[in-house]
Amino acid sequence: MKQVLGVLLVCLFISCNGEQKNTKLTGAVFGTSYSIIYDSDIDYEKQFDSLFYVINKSMSTYQVNSDISKLNRNETVEIDNHFINVYDASKEIFGLTEGAFDPTIGNVVNAWKFGAENTIEVVDSLKIDSLMQYVGYDKTYRLKRSIIKSNPNVYLEFNAIAKGYGVDLIGEFLESQNVKNYLVEIGGELRAKGRNTEKHSKWKVGVEEPNFEGGQSILKAISLKNEAMATSGTYRKFKVDENGNRYAHIINTETGYPSKTNLLSVSVIAENCMTADAYATAFKVMGIEKVKTFLKRHPELKVFLIFVNDNQELETLTLNGFPEE
Repeated sequence: MKQVLGVLLVCLFISCNGEQKNTKLTGAVFGTSYSIIYDSDIDYEKQFDSLFYVINKSMSTYQVNSDISKLNRNETVEIDNHFINVYDASKEIFGLTEGAFDPTIGNVVNAWKFGAENTIEVVDSLKIDSLMQYVGYDKTYRLKRSIIKSNPNVYLEFNAIAKGYGVDLIGEFLESQNVKNYLVEIGGELRAKGRNTEKHSKWKVGVEEPNFEGGQSILKAISLKNEAMATSGTYRKFKVDENGNRYAHIINTETGYPSKTNLLSVSVIAENCMTADAYATAFKVMGIEKVKTFLKRHPELKVFLIFVNDNQELETLTLNGFPEE
């Protein structure tokens, strides 16, 4: 699953004697960490692990025998409901963003080797062209429980949406167990329900201040209730050219080349975390002006942008009522 940093929990888990205590479970999953807090004394760790296993078995490109890995090898596979949910949501968001969100771009991103050396390399244009001919989510379609690809070289991955789906799945499980208050976080993606009964307050979370050196500090703290938030940052993985220009791991889905950007962090609040996760990725690709235009047609999405202005100063932009605190 894709690694996204940018959100730090700012909750304190201290309770008074005799009061309701939250259960807090933490661990590793999807190549990152998770933290799940809920107001019940029942330990659901085994159930959470089972749900994580099912998601990985369905959609992890890091597991050779997952459904998506088999599909990418063009083996016959019957996809499960989790795959269907993510596939269909991806298809809708691909269309709405005019391809800015595209789960078939993974091989091109890998070709640029972001996360390796920081210096940008000249990648053979013939290689990029050869990969780009198989990019386009519209080169796939779903026929009941099968995914049909227009070409066997089309490569699918849901790293930019499956983690958010995992957050939602945990939240929905807790709700099925009549847990009315919880905060689920996986690698910075969040879903909150109710309130923190132990602290007698709303669930409080923070947006991280961009730091190219790897430090962590809170820029903005907000409250969440019955909604989800995902943050995608461009300041962890980037490359620098000979002129000192930074290129984040944002690949133009039309050209296959990295895009120079002044946008450092995108936080999206939506009804569910899968949606917030996907749009946080898409908005990085679209850029500030296109995002502003897009959000006029989508008031259901609340967005907070952190970017570098023309004076090379850090600036923020709050859109569609993203909470101030």
